[in-house]
Parts: sequence; C-alpha cells; structure tokens
Amino acid sequence: MTAPEPVLCAVDQGIAMLTLNRPEKRNALARPVLEALKAHLEAIARDPQARAVILRAAGPVFSSGHDLAELAQLDEPDCRSLFALCTEVMEGIRKLPSPVIAQVQGLATAAGCQLAASCDLVVAAETAAFATPGVKIGLFCTTPGVALSRAVGAKKAMEMLLTGRPISAREAEQAGLVNRVVSGDQLEAETLALARQIIAASPRVLAAGKQAFYAQLPLDRPAAYALAEEVMVESCLKPDAKEGIAAFLGKRPPQWPR
Repeated sequence: MTAPEPVLCAVDQGIAMLTLNRPEKRNALARPVLEALKAHLEAIARDPQARAVILRAAGPVFSSGHDLAELAQLDEPDCRSLFALCTEVMEGIRKLPSPVIAQVQGLATAAGCQLAASCDLVVAAETAAFATPGVKIGLFCTTPGVALSRAVGAKKAMEMLLTGRPISAREAEQAGLVNRVVSGDQLEAETLALARQIIAASPRVLAAGKQAFYAQLPLDRPAAYALAEEVMVESCLKPDAKEGIAAFLGKRPPQWPR
C-alpha cells in the first residue's frame, strides 16, 4: 500500500492550498514533510496561477514541531542538515512572491509554531493554541524563537520560550502572532475570504510589496525610508500603478496588465 503524500498541494482560482497530511503523527515536521514543503514552495514560486497560498493541516493538530523520535537518532551531520532544511522552508515562505496565510485549527508547537509565525498572515480557530515548549525537554526552541520574536516582540517571545506555556488563539491575537480568530466552523471560509481579498490586487504589486516589507523591517528608520522611497518611485512608474490609478479615477475595476 502506497503511503499518503506528506504534504498535499492544489491550486484553484488563484489560491494554492498546502496541506500538512500526517495527522496520525500530529503533522510533525519530519524530514519527508520538510522536503515536500520545500519542493511545493519552489513549484508555487514558478506557478503564475498561484497568487496566494493557504497553509493548513489535516486532523486536530496543526503541527507538533520536529519529530522527536527522528531527532533522537541523528548524528551531528544529519542534525545540521535537518535544521538547515527547516530554515530553508521557513525562509522559503518569507521569500515566496505570493502571500502565505496559515490556517491554524489546533495546536501549533515548537517548529509548528515557527511555521505559523513564518507565514505572512495567520487565521486561527478559537480552539487553536501556540507554544514553544522545548525548554521542558532540554531543547530550547532557539530556531522557532527567530520567527516568533519577529511576530510578537522580545518580551512575549521570551515568556513563551522560557516557560513553554501554550497561549490561546485570543492571547496570540493580542500578542500579534495571529491576525484573526474565528469559530472553528468558519475557519476555512474566513481564510479563503481573506485570500480572495488579497488576490484581487496585481500579483506583481503583491510580490514587490512583500519583498520590500521584509527588506525594510530590520533597517533603522532612515534606511527603511530610503529603501521604501525607491520602491515607491519604481512602482509609481510601472503599468500596474498607472492602470490602478486610472481605474480608481474612472470608477471602474482595474484590469491588471499580464
């Protein structure tokens, strides 16, 4: 019997659906899952039909993080290789031209929390929770802390990392990790509605805007403004801006250049 694909991918009406598909393993980010995620992200980056991505998971758990049984068996080279692969996946999400929305229905822990935090937006069910509990098993969540600290700020990130305490979806929303909290039966519909709202914009504008946002984020204010000004000037002179402005002034929907 053929094993199911660890990650499913389907593109429909401009939206790529990436689904973690190992619910019996709590969608742990074992090497095959990370390799599949990496391959799908690379394929989506080449697909002009995929203008936004929803990252979701089968079963009750979004992702329990790294597979601890796998980690326990690794020697140093394999351990380095696995964590490097994980970083490639997380950075692949950030560098992807299309916006990525995490659809979190349940628990997201350790590298699973990192995966959600690495996405551009997060929509969570009221039943979702987020944690970085590695400190409890002698493996501080150092790499998850990179994405987490850029989503919630240093103080909240350190609280989560030092205690390992799960925070609710509502607390995560207040901290800035989650954009929207909805009832479980509305999670899919609300996430799809957000993705459809986003892809109404020009895909070139979305890609340039996402890239510029992350490029300016670590800069000091003068350097960030210098970068942003240059992007604005370049964008203003491109066909997408000319069409968008003309459509607005003409009170009509824009027809984005192909």
